[in-house]
Amino acid sequence: MKDNPIWRESMEVYFGEGHGFAVYFYLLIILAPVEFLSLYVPSLDSQQWSGSANLFKVTAITTMLLLVYFSLRVANQEFAPWRFKPLKHWLRDQGQSINAVSRAQLYFLLLHVGLSLLLCGPLLVWAGAIARTPAANIGAMFIFLPFYALCYGVWGLATLALWERRFESRQVFIRSFFVCLVILSALLYLPLNPVAFLLSFLSRQALPPLSLFGSQWSGASVHVSFHCLLGIAGFAAHRWALGREPYL
Repeated sequence: MKDNPIWRESMEVYFGEGHGFAVYFYLLIILAPVEFLSLYVPSLDSQQWSGSANLFKVTAITTMLLLVYFSLRVANQEFAPWRFKPLKHWLRDQGQSINAVSRAQLYFLLLHVGLSLLLCGPLLVWAGAIARTPAANIGAMFIFLPFYALCYGVWGLATLALWERRFESRQVFIRSFFVCLVILSALLYLPLNPVAFLLSFLSRQALPPLSLFGSQWSGASVHVSFHCLLGIAGFAAHRWALGREPYL
């Protein structure tokens, strides 16, 4: 990837010029107080520090929502958007292939998710230790959290390619997309909802199965399958948008 100019541009803008540091600052400045309050508020009566049984659940859910939200925003190039060259420049003027552009943007999204998890990981592990959460549950969060961030984050890439010149439309769409999807999944079939799924997983409660075409599918398998399809659809939309006629 070192020879890919789109990758180098993203690295320069976010880390060389420091525009991306705000993302990780926001992650920590939101997550840390939420975790602190989750630990301290239940112990106000005794004025003692006592581990909350829900501390790890609150921390995991908050981390998931923050990772997804900021992954969408980073993929959508909302931080210092004026510093990024348009897709037309790379695809038409510089002769970069669609594969090169797509790969660079996807790899940078992966890097962002990894860095975000690296920053939030110590707080997540600490919350698990305080709440005496089984190590298997803590480890599972390091699989689920990047999984959600990528499944939703690729839609930020698709949005960027679809409405590159309409910055306000992109901002509105990715926020509406995430909020509506979370709400609709809870209303239509609760196991599809990422918050409900994580809560049921951490509480060791079985999700209601889905009856479809005369067969019953477990809630967990439906949830994972749905999000895999969501991520694949987002990646396909991204590739399709890059190949549209205006950019070639």
